Amino acid sequence: MSKKKPLPETPIEAEIESLTHDGRGLTHVEGKAVFVHGALPGERVRFRYTRLQKRYDEATVTEVLVPSPQRVQPRCPHFGVCGGCSLQHMDPAAQIGMKQEILKDVLARIGKVRPQTWLPPLDAGHWGYRRKARLGAKWVQKKGRVLVGFRERSASFITDLTRCETLHPAVGERLPAISDLIQGLSIRDQIPQIEVAMGDGPCVLVFRVLAPPSAADLGLLHGFAEAERLHVYLQDGGPETIRPLPGQGVALGFDLPGYGVHLGFEPTDFTQVNLELNRLMVDQALELLDPQPDDRVLDLFCGLGNFTLPLARRAGQVLGIEGDAGLVERARANARHNAIANAEFLVGDLYRAPVEGAPQAPWGTGVFHKALLDPPRSGAWEVLDRLPAAGVRRLVYVSCYPSTLARDADRLVNGLGYRLLAAGAMDMFPQTAHVESMALFELPQRRR
Repeated sequence: MSKKKPLPETPIEAEIESLTHDGRGLTHVEGKAVFVHGALPGERVRFRYTRLQKRYDEATVTEVLVPSPQRVQPRCPHFGVCGGCSLQHMDPAAQIGMKQEILKDVLARIGKVRPQTWLPPLDAGHWGYRRKARLGAKWVQKKGRVLVGFRERSASFITDLTRCETLHPAVGERLPAISDLIQGLSIRDQIPQIEVAMGDGPCVLVFRVLAPPSAADLGLLHGFAEAERLHVYLQDGGPETIRPLPGQGVALGFDLPGYGVHLGFEPTDFTQVNLELNRLMVDQALELLDPQPDDRVLDLFCGLGNFTLPLARRAGQVLGIEGDAGLVERARANARHNAIANAEFLVGDLYRAPVEGAPQAPWGTGVFHKALLDPPRSGAWEVLDRLPAAGVRRLVYVSCYPSTLARDADRLVNGLGYRLLAAGAMDMFPQTAHVESMALFELPQRRR
């Protein structure tokens, strides 16, 4: 077995050529690509190698010799160690500009398409925006304390956080208190993670417990919840085991004021982490789709009805399809709560390929004028070919991963005949390299 090549000890000096899609600086040393954490395009830096690979190497900045005009002082003292953020050293306006450029690049390179119009990037607050998160927790005997936070960058260790600048302050400023709470429990080494869930109002912390808490533990959890004005839930198995402590149950939800819609959700349901950006996103989606009173609209991957119910305020009929039965149940409840009768929700596997001889889509044989797609990271490839047959002429695609959007855009435009009218990035996760985006497609009318 060959031994690993040792890492060079002498720092290397280099010019940073560009920024990669995950927020690292790119340079080349003797023709080999090196991805450098903490470096920005145009900078001259010194770096040390952290990993040698066959096709590329990885490194981290040790000194910035010539800084970029876009460089700023990171707000968080844990930046560079914590894996929760990757771009705090970059001006927020430059971050969203970079994300727009990434979108342009992947649409042209992977999708072989270019929109007729570029939408201005959407962004909202840059700090304290995260209302959904999964935090790690670990009792570390050598340190004599419980660590609570995100994983370290490129490691499985929990970052020793004193605060988090991107989490909502209700949690981000209480990490030491949460750590002290767990440390005082008899099961301090049996709590591996904490789910954070928050809408417009109360904040819920779901403690994953691998052993039953004692009566004394329950007392400490109750006292903490009351003192910190948080709501504590426990989870000792799958999602179905999540339950609040007695007296701690609370209704989670958020408003979309422009549509008179309130959406309720459970602590582990999927909701967007950035509530203010979500509101802007819904507004833009409806503006682009332009639903009319006589339109029938299809909402695929509809979740809780985040887009479906606002669409129903303007369209004649909306059908939402979602693979998660629990989310569909909550979507139906949200429709009832908002007295919306023209929205229907069905459970359907949108990733199941059509069976030969039975091409019927999960939404049946109905005709729809317009559609909205909000798929997960894997994209919406399996449903694309069925959209023209369903009558969909105008389509808004909301994406959380630009590469699959580009792949699907290639099929829609170069395979199915749609035109890409508009596209633009959205900064759902400021301080990270994560790119969300939105695109508008239209199928031209056939000439007779």
